[in-house]
Amino acid sequence: YKDRIIANNNIVPVYLSDQSYNLASSYVTDDFYAMLEDSEGTMSSSHSLDIATGRIPVSTQQQATDVVDKILRDYSEDSFGDWRNTVTFLADDIDNILDDRPIQPGVEIIADDIKENKPVFNINKIYADAYVQQNSSGGERYPTVKAAITTAIETGTLVFDYFGHGGEDGFAAERFLDIPQIKGFKNENTLPLFITITCEFSRFDNPTRTSAGEFVFWNTTGGAASMITTTRDVYISVGQAFNKRLMATLLEFNNEDLTIAESLVKTKNNYSETQKFFIYYFGDPVKKLAIPKPNIRITKMNGVDITQSLDTLKALSKVSFEGVVTDNLNNILTDFNGNLSTTVYDKPIDKSTLDNDNFGIIEVFDSQESKLFRGLASVENGNFSFEFIVPRDVKIAYGKGKLSFYATDATFDKSGFNSDVIVGGINENAPEDTIGPEIQLFMNDESFLDGANTNASPNLIAKLADLSGINTSVTAVDHDIVGILDGDESNPIILNDFYQTELDDFTRGKVVFRLRDLSVGPHTLKLKAWDTYNNSSETILNFVVVSDTNISLDNVLNYPNPFVNYTEFWFNHNKPNESLQVQVQIFTISGKLIKTINQQVQTTGNLSRNISWNGLDDFGNRIGKGVYVYKLKVTSTVSNISSEKYEKLVIL
Repeated sequence: YKDRIIANNNIVPVYLSDQSYNLASSYVTDDFYAMLEDSEGTMSSSHSLDIATGRIPVSTQQQATDVVDKILRDYSEDSFGDWRNTVTFLADDIDNILDDRPIQPGVEIIADDIKENKPVFNINKIYADAYVQQNSSGGERYPTVKAAITTAIETGTLVFDYFGHGGEDGFAAERFLDIPQIKGFKNENTLPLFITITCEFSRFDNPTRTSAGEFVFWNTTGGAASMITTTRDVYISVGQAFNKRLMATLLEFNNEDLTIAESLVKTKNNYSETQKFFIYYFGDPVKKLAIPKPNIRITKMNGVDITQSLDTLKALSKVSFEGVVTDNLNNILTDFNGNLSTTVYDKPIDKSTLDNDNFGIIEVFDSQESKLFRGLASVENGNFSFEFIVPRDVKIAYGKGKLSFYATDATFDKSGFNSDVIVGGINENAPEDTIGPEIQLFMNDESFLDGANTNASPNLIAKLADLSGINTSVTAVDHDIVGILDGDESNPIILNDFYQTELDDFTRGKVVFRLRDLSVGPHTLKLKAWDTYNNSSETILNFVVVSDTNISLDNVLNYPNPFVNYTEFWFNHNKPNESLQVQVQIFTISGKLIKTINQQVQTTGNLSRNISWNGLDDFGNRIGKGVYVYKLKVTSTVSNISSEKYEKLVIL
């Protein structure tokens, strides 16, 4: 604002408190601009905000463009998905028994509030002290918490809420979220509202240092497009109370229709602590939280109206459901045609913290995380049906499970739930099944061949099939869908949460999971899966990681070859999901250039077959029969590196 720094990019100044030398009372805020009454503007905590504001903290025009594009993407149909039914809570462990003990219980209170007031949401709890802490050369670490955070972000969660210690480099003393991890988030179409009730995670007003929160917002391949985040130290007692009120407003406990920024305004106006000024909104101030509208409900179970009887989900029983998608008044939407995603949960299980730091404190909490079924069904004229076999691994004791529904017709989305269904017992008359699942493995796409090349962070694709369905319950030990990379049995990759059935077919489904930062060279991936009867199968995929610093071209060919007036140019590469500029030049045997094709391609896998040629030269004339040479050159639009290969083609 005073233009005293080199390369000044301070375009929209912020209000800074008078106590700028005291970290506990210093703050930066845009709330000053939102206090419009004549008597306001002295930043008294009793003054109220009259409008909502949102800041986009960027330093360059390119950053601004990238962030705006990401915000717009968050409004698109590509962002639809059942992840919008999930709210994730991350709680720090106890590092100081005098200050930190309220952290996890405070988060658990909020989770219970949601369960009571908005049970349509599924709560994902990542409580650090419930995971095994490890000692490393850099100090105490939680590698499984780190992995759980990335999984939550990338599989999708409507809200990601962290309560605990943090700073400009990430979360917690154990560093279970850091800047390299943030930069690696890949969740273009599952952008959460990212809430941090911590310290200066997003202190954006230091021109010489970029905070972790800014990297969350700037990430062009994921992160978040909306953030309610802290820019200075927030006391635990203040943060707990503020977070509780904020979540109640955001998730519409009172059925208010507010934007994210308006929810923050309302929370601040009902809170008198000065530290409320430390909490910022990054994003579009008119954006609402993408809460699907009600309602989806079941009408029949096993052919019987649920108003007459609701059968029990017994292990190894085949169950069927029918239901409807309705408006707010429970009228069937006869013009709704799309897909329904259903997740069936077993009863909640009791879990406890591990007292990793030996303070003598163990907290017990419940978690409804064991998924008996996750599948897709068609919705026609507002009606749907689906069926599945309940896994043998269901907890035998009787209790209430939960059916969670999400539906979209590519225009808008709906959600619903049923928590009255009873789960337990076993079907003593179940037919026999002793055959394990069929398994097919690929990397990046289903054209992948065993032993082929791939990039360093490929998507594992596993196609599974079994007449009894696939087991995704986590109740039993060692019955997970599990991947073993390079024979490392001590670090299994649990894939249950990444499995979903095919549309209208519970016997077939797919796992898609992103592997990360693999070393260059040959690798193996063994995958083992179980059906609902606990029959298992396994298979192994061989693949070779090639360096991402180069473009690897293999199997360059044209098909058909020979040809008359149509052929396609195919090639394998190691840059999936990356925009590539491809040039094909055709030469005579004597070296004369007769045709140049330039085309931009982007593939989800390693095979490109998008470029075709009709056999005409650059002037539109038919060329003669014979043998020709072509050069295929591929250039990355991201890194500008390129690679080329020569092959021959024959025209008849």
